[in-house]
Amino acid sequence: SAAAPLPEEDCMRLNPSFLGIALSSLLAIDLWASKRLGVCAGEGSAWGSARPLMKVIEVSGHGIPWLLGTFYGLCQSDSSAAREVLLNLLFALLLDLVLVAVVKGLVKRRRPTHNKMDMFVTISVDKYSFPSGHATRAALVCRFVLHHLVLAVPLRVLVVLWALIVGVSRVMLGRHNVTDVLFGLLLGYALYSVVEYCWLSPLSAPALFALW
Repeated sequence: SAAAPLPEEDCMRLNPSFLGIALSSLLAIDLWASKRLGVCAGEGSAWGSARPLMKVIEVSGHGIPWLLGTFYGLCQSDSSAAREVLLNLLFALLLDLVLVAVVKGLVKRRRPTHNKMDMFVTISVDKYSFPSGHATRAALVCRFVLHHLVLAVPLRVLVVLWALIVGVSRVMLGRHNVTDVLFGLLLGYALYSVVEYCWLSPLSAPALFALW
């Protein structure tokens, strides 16, 4: 008797598309590179002695210090111009948290297997890896600072380097894969444009500014 035809999904697995092969290959390269670059993922890793420094950099890009610091500055500021900038920075940080949480919840990519779960603070979505919230925040804050603070050239270079180092540290600590960080940096860079488009001012949001 003739053999029963294979289910459609099995046929697809036996005859993968070029796009499927390309994506699988890129994923394999991403996982391989991420594991090789995770040189500070544990105390016994190749650069395990640099792990404390990487964790300090991790804290510098964490959302809680940025939110608390911005809110404190907003409460202490006596300048209307400074309050406007700080209020929009607070709005940008909150928007970043929501967007990253939504994307993580949709993609649900697990963190690298060599990740050591000893982060500063974790919430439920932080068990997922894509995208890197630290990288997104670093790129967003970097663009925000460069556009709204008058800084000397050396300081502007340091701000950019800080954003890049935060992203690199996520891979070195084994928290994220390379693509998590790259997408996070791109997302944060683009998110600043949204903040600029929705810029809050005494004219566009008088009730909000009345609170301060």
